[in-house]
Amino acid sequence: MNYNLICDEYTTMKTILFTSLFLAPLMCINGFAQTTNQFKPAVFADENRKAKLQAAMPLVEGLYKEYATKHHFPAYAFAIVLDGEIVLKKVAGWANIEEKIPANDETMFRIASMSKSFTTMAILQLRDAGKLRLDDPIDQYIPAMKGQVLTKDGAPITIRHLMSHQAGFPEDNPWGDRQLDDSEADLIALIEKGLSFSNTTGSYYEYSNLGFAMLGYIIHKVSGLTYDAYIKQSILDPLGMQHTTYEYRTIPKENLAKGYRTIKGNWVNVPLLKDGIYGAMGGMITSIADFAKYVALHQAAWPERNEPENNVIKRSTVREMHQPYTFIGLNPNYQFPSGKKLATTTSYSYGLNWMRDAEAKTSIGHSGGLPGFGSNWRFMPEYGLGVIFFANHTYAPTSTMNLIVLDTLVKIAKLQPRMVAVSPILEQRQKELLQIIPSWEKIPAIFAENFFDDYLLDELKSEAKQLFEQAGKIQSVGKMIAENQLRGYCILEGSKLKLKLSFTLSPENPALIQEYHLELVK
Repeated sequence: MNYNLICDEYTTMKTILFTSLFLAPLMCINGFAQTTNQFKPAVFADENRKAKLQAAMPLVEGLYKEYATKHHFPAYAFAIVLDGEIVLKKVAGWANIEEKIPANDETMFRIASMSKSFTTMAILQLRDAGKLRLDDPIDQYIPAMKGQVLTKDGAPITIRHLMSHQAGFPEDNPWGDRQLDDSEADLIALIEKGLSFSNTTGSYYEYSNLGFAMLGYIIHKVSGLTYDAYIKQSILDPLGMQHTTYEYRTIPKENLAKGYRTIKGNWVNVPLLKDGIYGAMGGMITSIADFAKYVALHQAAWPERNEPENNVIKRSTVREMHQPYTFIGLNPNYQFPSGKKLATTTSYSYGLNWMRDAEAKTSIGHSGGLPGFGSNWRFMPEYGLGVIFFANHTYAPTSTMNLIVLDTLVKIAKLQPRMVAVSPILEQRQKELLQIIPSWEKIPAIFAENFFDDYLLDELKSEAKQLFEQAGKIQSVGKMIAENQLRGYCILEGSKLKLKLSFTLSPENPALIQEYHLELVK
């Protein structure tokens, strides 16, 4: 097969491609606004994803019911939230065993450490308002913390350290769970006596309820409102979370889930603690429908887009909460509850836990556990899918079930993540590149200054000749698949084999081709 014949076949390929596509003129993009205007947000390709998910709801309901029965939960509540909408919600069991009060849609459960992300969201709101900085030393707000570190060379503890569990305090779940009703005065007295440290500041992850109590105190000092009053005013009320509070004594008994533990097979009531400064780490009490509104807020931050802001906090700030900040661990053989083993990595974000597996699925959320209660919520940003699970039983293992449900729903409903939309400049460069290969003649000014230093023209021609010979006559050109706004690929279907054409654009404006690959694929 000679090179002229290859070029003839390429003419056929162009005819196929440009039957429906035309070569767009070179765009003159001069300025940020024009660059921003060409952005296209990621989208779900499957228009029937909601219906597919709803078809799996009877199975999901059965899974939660079976799990709650197996673990002897007095009452439980769960919800499945898709794209900000509840597609399934169920509340069952006894909210109050002694008085035979059944749980219902308005039943409010203490959600323990699921409260932490409300505290960090409040801190970020105050940061956005210019009232504090995340890298402020906390002794700026709590003078008694000045000089308190493990080693003399330790960095001062900052607000960011508290938010991401890097302050150096010891893990304190058993101890912290019993401090819920401590006052601000109690907290300051504890600090003034001097604290014990387990690690140097900023070096290690170690979960600290004490650190979040300090964040609650900082919210008060900066805003002039107690942390719970600030969160109510700035987050709960704007979201319409009217069945959410920190003080159980304000809740009508018919709406309050009492907490229980099991002793010798019998449910025993665990008295609730009143609200105090440690409520910032785990004191929130809410209904399943109310918390779904909060999940919807997190889901609404995705995907990135140009539309106006219309929520209680900027979308970029919510996405900031979803980033991994403190590395926790890497498990090469993590076993999901379904039995599937995948390598996973986990990190802590701002008041949230972050996990990504080897299939590139990311889930974000938090568990909660206190005497009398257990809870968990997780959502998958790329899938628009969230799950919530509450139970009024001591340290109820709710996270396991939520992982099972997420995995089940993605599998059964065959959910796919959002697809990155092909930006105008990426599509344009694809069309221009297809005009050039395989001949590499009459080359337009679409390549970055590095390109022909990194890719010698003679080698480009030789490689293209060889690959097109192997692929055979090009019969069709697939759609451009975007990996981001400036990187993507398409598949050229040959009579013998397929070719993958991929390229990356440069950061200049207009963006030019800086990297290029042409290869055979199965």
